[in-house]
Amino acid sequence: MKKTLKTLTAIILLACSATAMAQHTSCCATAESVASHYTQLPITLQQPQLPSIPDTRVSITDFGAKGDGITLCSDAFAKAIEHLSQKGGGHVIVPDGIWLTAPVTMQSNIDINISKNAIIYFTPDKTLHANKSNKTKKAIAPGFHAYDCHDISITGSGTIDGNGTFWRPVKRSKVSDVEWKQYMAKGGTLSEKGDIWYPHNLKGVANMAQTAFKEADTRADLIRFEGCRRVLIDGVTVQNSPRFHVHPCFCEDVVMTNVTIRCPWNAQNGDALDLTNCRKALLAHNLIDCGDDGLCMKAGIGEKGLKDGPCKDILIIDNTVLHAHGGFVIGSDVSGGMENIVVKNNRFMGTDIGLRFKSSYGRGGATKNIYIEDIYMTDIVEDAIHFETTYQNLQIGVNEKKAETMQFAPEFKDIHINRVTCRGAENAITAHGAEGMVHDITIENSTFYYKKNASDIDDACKIETRNVTMTKGI
Repeated sequence: MKKTLKTLTAIILLACSATAMAQHTSCCATAESVASHYTQLPITLQQPQLPSIPDTRVSITDFGAKGDGITLCSDAFAKAIEHLSQKGGGHVIVPDGIWLTAPVTMQSNIDINISKNAIIYFTPDKTLHANKSNKTKKAIAPGFHAYDCHDISITGSGTIDGNGTFWRPVKRSKVSDVEWKQYMAKGGTLSEKGDIWYPHNLKGVANMAQTAFKEADTRADLIRFEGCRRVLIDGVTVQNSPRFHVHPCFCEDVVMTNVTIRCPWNAQNGDALDLTNCRKALLAHNLIDCGDDGLCMKAGIGEKGLKDGPCKDILIIDNTVLHAHGGFVIGSDVSGGMENIVVKNNRFMGTDIGLRFKSSYGRGGATKNIYIEDIYMTDIVEDAIHFETTYQNLQIGVNEKKAETMQFAPEFKDIHINRVTCRGAENAITAHGAEGMVHDITIENSTFYYKKNASDIDDACKIETRNVTMTKGI
């Protein structure tokens, strides 16, 4: 009888485990939900395809992982991914717990499904972040990374934490006295002027470079996929990255929905979501609160950017951006161009700039068919709409650098902005650039409540406004 009860108990536990795994692998994005966003758009966009993941499931606990926040789970992730890959792919289940890990290499046909109370926490041991891939020359690997893969996803409702405090430099002017003392207690290295703290010579943490300046330059993105097809990130929270949080590069068919991206407001280079030279992408229903640009489109620098092609057929819809340097951003790397981008029904609340277009010689390129409509902004620190053609992308600790070439000049053109409502900004519209750099821009049916200037537009910049109301207030 006891043996029968034990057998029955085992069967029940297995059934419960199977049910839990089935629940873990559910996600919101479907072909129908993706298609529903592509109605009533100002231009026709090609729609992205979702990844196809086989229904095989394993838990990282099956491969020795422990969610105690102490045991390193890198090998368990690698073994689970390899096990599924040998079977044609499937879902790696990350159950509730704190899962300490080094960088994780994705493979084709793999989904990482993170349960609600699961936190994937990247180890502060920098030596374990060394890049082992022969497909990139970077010394440090991104947290989750994939190269030339297809059908990959990260889903669920759990959290990926990059533990970026051990990587990011900090400007004294951006933290309180209490916070500054906390950084100093970690060890680290101060700049010559004492105005920048570098995570170099930290207590109990090995350096990855010989100097503090170079140490800061080793930082990697938290999620970076390069040259991949059919990519989905859905439902998860991504936070506290050493550098950019989510960064698909040279990818096709990218869907990112219902994701929360967050980090301290002063996190150096803490971009939330950057697309670089990507084609066919949907960014929808995401919540962003970050230390640098929010929803940012990039297209490479110079000849390489041109070769890699434009960001093309991108739909950015129903997102909320809280703190960020820019809510929606094009630039500063634009050499490959921007084409067929629709930004619709987005809210920016407290960003430094609302709609931000930035580039410079050497990294500029042309834009085409950019449609931005139904944008709602409150408490914008600087400009509601901003065009800048002399932007300098400086490493921390560098005050100024000269353009290396007069080629690849910025050309912001064919940009149509409609139905913007902005309550509170220093300036409504700012545009600076030489002849031919900012032209064929329309802004219409919009309302701006500003503090300082209704417009600060160079004569060479050709911006046409129609039915635009400007109201100066406090």
